[in-house]
Amino acid sequence: MRVLVVEDDTRIASDLAAALENAAFRVETCADGEEAWFLGDTEEYDLVVLDLGLPRLDGLTILKRWRSNGRDMPVLVLTARGAWTERVEGIDAGADDYLPKPFRMEELVARARALVRRSAGRGSAQQEAGDLTLDTNRMTVTLRGVPVSVTALEYRLLSYLMLHRDRIIPPGELLEHLYGDEDAREANALEAVVTRLRRKLGSGVLGTRRGFGYFLEPVEPEG
Repeated sequence: MRVLVVEDDTRIASDLAAALENAAFRVETCADGEEAWFLGDTEEYDLVVLDLGLPRLDGLTILKRWRSNGRDMPVLVLTARGAWTERVEGIDAGADDYLPKPFRMEELVARARALVRRSAGRGSAQQEAGDLTLDTNRMTVTLRGVPVSVTALEYRLLSYLMLHRDRIIPPGELLEHLYGDEDAREANALEAVVTRLRRKLGSGVLGTRRGFGYFLEPVEPEG
């Protein structure tokens, strides 16, 4: 899952990035309001963690601009402001959740996971497709009840396919959410990850519809 962390306090931003990366998110950080608005308006993110007190452009203004432009990615607002009226203002501006500082990283990660699941229409932490099960809280993969050892990148790919298992995912979309703005966003890099997973999972789990993309069985590969 690809997440944008918008926070101008370098220590907090670093701690957020570390916690989310440990939870199998692909994290990008930004400390400037203008840049954050541009990134959220032009890139595809599964989640944005947005501080309200930012230089050049404040978080509420950014959020209102995103929503007015039809950007509907889930947004978790962070702020040092504690008044309930300000929390209401954030929700009214389009925030999906609100976490006042100081907070526990464990709570932030739990809220982040829940927001990503809900945005995909998946409420439970236990996600299943055929014989494959993902526990998004424990970041574990099992096949017919047997644990499967996967890398962080392999887990992110399976997690994205699982959350969107009702459709075929084009390679470009998978690359965007696996690698973000890294140079490794190439089709052969994605195919290498898919090949490794097929070795681990066997046939009949990770399917391909040539020219369209990837899906988890038993989803019917129809457009």
